[in-house]
Order: sequence, then structure tokens, then C-alpha cells
Amino acid sequence: MRTTITFLLLTLTQMLLGQTTISGKVLDEKKQPLQGANVFIDGTYDGSSTDANGNFKFSTSVKGVQILKITFLTFETLAQNIAIEKYQSQTFILRESINSLDAVVINAGMLEAGDKARVSVLKPLDIVTTAGSAGDIVSALQTLPGTQTVGESGRLYVRGGESDETQTFVDGLRVAQPYGASANNVPTRGRFSPFLFSGISFSTGGYSAEYGEALSSVLLLNTIDEPVQEQTDISLMTVGLGVSNTQKWKKSSLSVNTAYIDLAPYQLAVPQAVDWNRPYQSLSGEAVYRYQFDNGLLKVYTAFDASRFDLNQENINTNLKDRINLNNTNLYFNAVYKGFLVNNWQLITGVSYGLGQNKIDLNQDYVTNEENALHLKLKVFSKITTRLKLSFGSDYFLTNFDESYKPLQKGSLRTGYTSGISAFYSEVDYFFSKKLAFNLGIRASNNNLLNASSVSPRASVAYKTGKFNQFSFAYGKFEQAPKADYLKYHSNFENEKTQHYILNYTFAKEGTTLRAEAYYKKYADLVKFDSENPVYSSNYSNSGFGYAKGVDVFWRENTRIKNLEYWISYSFIDTQRDYRNYQQEATPSFVAKHTASIVTKYWISSLRSQLGITYNFNSGRPFENPNTDGFLNEKTKSYSNVNLGWAYLISPQKILYLSVSNVLGTKNVYGYEYANTANQQGKFESKAIVPTASRFIFVGFFWTISADKKSNQLDNL
Repeated sequence: MRTTITFLLLTLTQMLLGQTTISGKVLDEKKQPLQGANVFIDGTYDGSSTDANGNFKFSTSVKGVQILKITFLTFETLAQNIAIEKYQSQTFILRESINSLDAVVINAGMLEAGDKARVSVLKPLDIVTTAGSAGDIVSALQTLPGTQTVGESGRLYVRGGESDETQTFVDGLRVAQPYGASANNVPTRGRFSPFLFSGISFSTGGYSAEYGEALSSVLLLNTIDEPVQEQTDISLMTVGLGVSNTQKWKKSSLSVNTAYIDLAPYQLAVPQAVDWNRPYQSLSGEAVYRYQFDNGLLKVYTAFDASRFDLNQENINTNLKDRINLNNTNLYFNAVYKGFLVNNWQLITGVSYGLGQNKIDLNQDYVTNEENALHLKLKVFSKITTRLKLSFGSDYFLTNFDESYKPLQKGSLRTGYTSGISAFYSEVDYFFSKKLAFNLGIRASNNNLLNASSVSPRASVAYKTGKFNQFSFAYGKFEQAPKADYLKYHSNFENEKTQHYILNYTFAKEGTTLRAEAYYKKYADLVKFDSENPVYSSNYSNSGFGYAKGVDVFWRENTRIKNLEYWISYSFIDTQRDYRNYQQEATPSFVAKHTASIVTKYWISSLRSQLGITYNFNSGRPFENPNTDGFLNEKTKSYSNVNLGWAYLISPQKILYLSVSNVLGTKNVYGYEYANTANQQGKFESKAIVPTASRFIFVGFFWTISADKKSNQLDNL
């Protein structure tokens, strides 16, 4: 017995003498102790946790070089090689993980909508629930700060920029023809149905080096990666009808949406201030096919629409009306693949093609034009570490535009151009901590038509000052080729240019968002011409310039009053340009100095209804009055508009919807047209540019057929 005890004591002594003590301290980056951090030798059970002072101590019997690991929630895991026999107590510093939800977000100039957006100003379906938007993406975006309500156009004008200064992308690929066809002073709509998109990023400036050929902003539309279920939606409306269907298989899915619009019945019931020979008609369709590979996702998107209308417009210079008979055909296609390569690198590659055709009878003259636009894209990116992300890629844009003008009993004039733009870009995102991050990017491009090359640096930095508060700053240079109205006549141009400076403050808490943003834009090399309108014989130059500066504020809240959600937008802008045929530097006629919107949505449980009210306000816009001295020296009266939307849930899958725009019947004026010559009294007669209807009334019935028998389109109205 004594021999056995002696043997055990000797064995235990040998084991203790063979162990090494591992000790130290764990601190955060502010040198504060971390209590409860796990410290251990990788691949063994040897380890311990830190105490209140950050100290740890344990013994191990392993030898040689080993990996010491330290883990702690919301901090990056530390792995360090140590030589066990030579180890001495030391202090370890853990860095905060930037994967946590409270990390800083680089968001200067960026407004996002979607469930995946870290700071979302709109929900995915706000695009169609906003009273007055009538399901139009552009109309809904005009309730956000930084935009202008240009009712006679219907296009997107951002921070003093014209509508062509905004580029639209679907799944990262450019849409060359984002708007439907229209006539002078008759508003158009965006071409795309919001129902197939999961999220929207709307940049009012300072956007990524990934995107080019846009002076003011980019609108990014992302199609749904995977639908929730199979379902069919049927829409019966006062202006037409629509049907959509989604099918799902093991690795693929297909969503199809089609609509027919005809304003003729509505025109009979509610006459508009338009002299139609044939009211607007259109047939459109969209489809998204998705296939899930083992290491990637392929999405193919197609949109088609054909529209026509025939109308007469008053001409203040003649006693006769101008007849405009227009037929438009548009096709957009893209295919995008996103997948994993090797070593955590990912690939996005795709191609898009756009075709826009117009056949226009102007009185007895005939105009036809066609634009073919191709975009090729390649991008690779990787999260090198938890703090460093690197991306680089290339674009190629090919555009061919051809137009033919045939006056009655005269010869014809044919114009057009072909341009190819090659671009390369690189971008790096780095997080110093959860509170501080920056983005650096550069874009280089060459336009073979203009024989012009450019290099555009861009940078952003964001700093989080509190749990819900952060500041961001962005700077960038942006270039864009002159638009087709000029290039079809003349190609000896340089790129038009801007520089953006943006300072942003964001407060984001559950149910509440506040954004305040100040910006300054400097324009250079804008196109000027010396005729009333750009024509073949005009003298063109890049001598134009200008600036835009202002403040945008956005507030959204849904927690104070049950079932009530609302947002408020306000923008102030000071901008002037000397471009086009301007006599001097002046504020463009599409700019209102003050704009504001209030959007409300209230669910009334007892009535099974959702009530939506939208109010829009713009201060007066400049216009040119030849009866007074000066240039663009007068302003219209302020613009005011109240829109109402009411959705009634007949049954879980059937909805009746009513929408009325301009409920109060406000007599809004967008501007004035003046005669080319003075009358006998020496005055130039004028005609007000007004909305096509004092009110627009919409009634629709929406029916969803799905497996769960619960889904409906209430959030889509």
C-alpha cells in the first residue's frame, strides 16, 4: 500500500513539473479590461476566462509552438502563436468586430429602401403605398429630399441637375431608356413595375466608383433573388388591367408581370385638359428568371412595352393646333451572374441591352429614331479581412443612335452617332473600428467618340458619435458625355463634369430615422449653343459652368401613434448655371428653391382599411418673361398638392383601392410659354403650362391567389 501511494505521488509530481503556466491580461482598444473573455490553447481543453480586471491564468502540458486563442462577443477573435517553454505573461488587445449591427455605415448621399438596408429611409413597398405615386417609382422618390417635382416632365431631377444626369441600373446594369414616351408638357412615367424589385438605392451624390456616366445621381434597382411562394395577382383598374404570376422549382423560379393600359374609358368618364385623337395606350410585360447554382445565382430580367397616343396641342404662335402622333417600342434585357471564386473572392458579371424606337408624326412631318445600347460589366470583390474589403472591375458601354427627319415635300435629314465608353475602377473599404470607416475609389474611362479620357477619384468617411448617431463626408468627381440631343449633331465635345462635396448626419433607431445633409456641387464644361434649340447649324461649345448648394432633411417615425407611419422631407437649394443658350448665369426653370413633402399612412382596424395622405409643396420656379427686363427673372406661384389613397380589405386576398390626386383641386402652374413675336400692343402673349387634369381618380380591384390564402397586395397599394 505504501509503495502504491509513493508511486502516485511521484507520478503527480512529474505531471505538475511538466506543466507550464500561461497568464496575461486582455484589454479592449481603449485599454479597458474585458471580463469573461475565453482564453485557450487551440486544439486542447487548456484555458480559462478573464476576471473583472481582464486577467487570466491556466496551466498546460503541451509543448512547442501552439496557437493561443482569445474570443469575446462583438470582438474579433485573436489567434497568436506562442512558444510554450519560453512564454512570459503579456497583455493582449482585442479589436471590436465590425460585423455587428451597430457598426458605422458609409452613407453620405445614399438613400436606401429594402429589408437588407442598414439605414433604410423607405421600405421595399413604400414605392407603391405612397398616395399619389400611382405605382410609379419616380413619383414615390419625389417625396424624398434632394428631388424636384417637375410635373410637366415626370422625370427625376436631383439637386439642380437635369433628368439625364441621373442614371438607372437594374441589378448593376445600365438602363439607357428608363422612361416611357411622352409629348411636350405631358408627364411620363418610369418603365418598371416596382413589384419585381426587393430594394432600391437612390444616391443623390457622392456615389461609388462602380458607377459612371452620371453627373448628379444614380438609381439602383435590385430584383428579388428568391420569391417567397407561388402566387398569382390579378388587377382590374379604371385605366386597364394587369396579371402577374410566380412559379418556383427546386433550383429555379420565374416571375412574370404583364399590364394593358388604355386611357380612353377614363377620358370619357373624367375629361382631361388634353385634346386626344387617340388617348394613351400601352402593352407591357416583365419577367425575371432565376437559377441557383451550387456556388452562384443567375438572374435574367426582361422588360418590354409598346405604347402609342395621338393628340393636338395648342400653339401660341399659330391659330392651329400641333398634331403629335407617337408610337414607341422599348425592350430591355439583362443577365447577371453572381458567384464565389476562390479564397473568398466573389464575381459579378453581366450584360444588358436596351432598344428604344420612336415613330412620330409632327403635323405632316415625320420623325423616326432608334437607340441601341449595350452594357458589359465585370466586377470581382473580396472581404480580405473583417475590416478590409477590396473590389475592382470594368464596364463597356456601346451606344448607337440614329434619327431621320422628313419634312413634308422636302428632303430628309439623317443624324446620329456611335460611341463606345470603356471604364475601369477600383475601390477599397476599411474599418478602423465600429466607429470609424472610410472608402476610397477611382474610376478611369475613355470615350472613343469624343476622344476623351478621364480619371475620377472618390472618397467617403464615416464616424459614429453615439449608439444611434453618425456623421459622414463624401467627395467625388463625376463626368458624363453630352446627351443625344447634342451628339447627333456634333461630336467635338469634352465630357461634362461635376465635383460633389457632401456632409451627412444620420440618427437611426428602431422606428425612427433622421437624416440631415448639406452639399455643394460645382459644374464645369457644360454644353452651350447659340440657337433657340439645339439644331444641326448651332455653334456648340463646352464653355458652360454652374453650381448647386443646399440642405436636405428627412424624418421618418412610426412608434408614437399606433398604426400611424409618416415621413417628412424638406430641401433648400441655391443653384445657378450658364449653359444651353442662357444669356447669363441663372437658376434653371426646373428648380424650386424650397420643396417639402409629408407622407402619412394609417391603418384603421375597425374598417379594415389603410388611409394614405401625401402633401407636396414647392416654392415658385423661375421662368423667362420677354415682357420684362432680365433673364429668367420671374417665378411661378408656389405648387401645392394633396393626394389621398384608401385601401379596403374585402377579404384576406381581395382589395378595393381608391386614389385621388390633387384632392383640393389646386390650380397649379408649372411655367409659361410665350409667343415668338409681340402683338400690336407690343406685348408677348403667354399661355400657362398646367397639369393635364385638375384631379386624377383611380379605382382598382386587386385579387391575390396563393397557397397560404393570406397574402394580398395591401402593402402594394
